[in-house]
Amino acid sequence: MMMVKHIENGTVIDHIDGGKALEVLKLMGGPNSSTVVIAVNVPSTKHKKKDILKMEGVYVDERKLDLISLIAPSATVNIIKNGKLVEKRPVKLPTEVSGVLTCLNPKCITNKDREPVTTKFTVEKEPLRLICVYCNKEFEGTSLLTA
Repeated sequence: MMMVKHIENGTVIDHIDGGKALEVLKLMGGPNSSTVVIAVNVPSTKHKKKDILKMEGVYVDERKLDLISLIAPSATVNIIKNGKLVEKRPVKLPTEVSGVLTCLNPKCITNKDREPVTTKFTVEKEPLRLICVYCNKEFEGTSLLTA
């Protein structure tokens, strides 16, 4: 039996692919000053192993949800307020991600200081690929997230 204290206000991300919780935590900006509980490679009936991330006082916005879905497409985000579950939703892989990733192509217009262009990538699911809308450079998996 696993004994982990409940959080009063914050976010619980469940069903993270096994071994990916630290990547998700990095996307969330690290532990900062909030209490964070990480459970790694927990036995799961749905998946062989899963990770769980609990963050006191931290809430996930839509942009973060999109990024989480790129790392953990089967994750579920639970919002807790006053010790009660108030919202539960699975993440969905977006068709497009804008303004949160950097194109690794040095010749891309989004990397030119004189051109104020927001990055935009289309997302292809199988296999996971991100394609820059401006230079058409393709990036596999989560390579842009770890760069």
